[in-house]
Amino acid sequence: MRNLLVFIVVLAALFSSCGPGQNGELTGVSGRRGYQDPTPYGMVFVPMGSFRMGSDDEDITWAVNAPARTVSIDAFWMDQTEITNNQYRQFVYYVRDSIARRLLSQQIEDFAIEEDEFGNPINPPVLVWDIPIDLRDEEQQEILNEMYYSEDERFYNRKEIDTRKLNYEFFWIDLQQAAQKKNRWNFETGSYEENAEIINQMGVPVRVTSRSSFIIRDKVNVYPDTLAWISDFSYSYNEPYTANYFWHPSFDNYPVVGVSWRQAYAFTIWRTQYLNKHYARRGLPPVPEFRLPNEAEWEYAARGGLDHSMFPWGGPYTRNSEGCFLANFKPLRGNYVDDGGFNTLPVGSYEPNDYGLYDMAGNVAEWTANAYDESAYIFMHDMNPDYKYNAKPNDPPALKRKVVRGGSWKDIGYFLQVGVRTYEYQDSAKTNVGFRCVRTYTGSR
Repeated sequence: MRNLLVFIVVLAALFSSCGPGQNGELTGVSGRRGYQDPTPYGMVFVPMGSFRMGSDDEDITWAVNAPARTVSIDAFWMDQTEITNNQYRQFVYYVRDSIARRLLSQQIEDFAIEEDEFGNPINPPVLVWDIPIDLRDEEQQEILNEMYYSEDERFYNRKEIDTRKLNYEFFWIDLQQAAQKKNRWNFETGSYEENAEIINQMGVPVRVTSRSSFIIRDKVNVYPDTLAWISDFSYSYNEPYTANYFWHPSFDNYPVVGVSWRQAYAFTIWRTQYLNKHYARRGLPPVPEFRLPNEAEWEYAARGGLDHSMFPWGGPYTRNSEGCFLANFKPLRGNYVDDGGFNTLPVGSYEPNDYGLYDMAGNVAEWTANAYDESAYIFMHDMNPDYKYNAKPNDPPALKRKVVRGGSWKDIGYFLQVGVRTYEYQDSAKTNVGFRCVRTYTGSR
């Protein structure tokens, strides 16, 4: 019995020392855990498929900008509703608190980690979020004073955050320029090609010297343009919306508006980093990036699997059999309320389409990732069609157009059709344009 026990122990030790890759067989890298893409919070799954992309009705504007063609789309996740005021406010608060902690860390060392475990300096220092900010502390109050409006700009002497200072600094990799053959690393010379160059964010050609050349640094103010409720309309009393729409609790579940394309894009980067930092603390692999949908993905999702349909609900009419409107738009001249809403409505006020997506027609139009070009449907690929252009500050306005889809509370029914496309300028912020995010599906098909 003793000899048998010794034999078993020796045999176990022998097999334990011959793990994957140690026995001469092709077994793959050891320690790889299986991965099943978890359902992201607030998102629904849109399966891969093909559909007829483009107009399904008469082109009443004679724009000829959406000729029908068959394309195929990979699977992805999509926000069930448009991003709400309260969800976007989480982004604004994060930026506000980051700025506050950075200011505090410059004078109070507990608010930042400046050295790693080996004593090497960390640049920039890592902010410490576990320590609460105490606004009753006189020292902290004094440090944070520069975040507020100066005394001569205060209304009734209220101490309020200066929203002009809520700027979010972010980074992204320009894969389009990195993928160009002329910009590739030359393994024979051990350097980049002599003619390798990129066009930087300011529109200036820059020589490629390292991988950092493709890392684009940007900064955008994240606060919504609440004054758009006044500037978008002439001789119209909308001051209460300017004062209340983004901040009052009664509007928490309404879609955020007054957000430019650049602000929406920055939100997607923040959302990705925010979740991946949480996953890193739990030892989990990072998730694919959140992003704005390209217009092919948006139209495919809006159709809800109903090919050749004019609207997300499938029929050719904006009313159901009982005569009730099926979306929030401008149904009659001068009559905004016949569909149940005055302007925007809480997200999800109408029935979802067959993918479970709400408000793919009406309520607010939605930013997509794509640049607008009248002939884009002709030259885009038929597999995951996509057309992007990184507009520079000195580019003409025509190059700063971004595609918006879905129609809104102040649009006529034509713009609610799933095949209709139009545009807004990337730096504009409108009271009828919001957005939602998507994320590429990484699980098994």
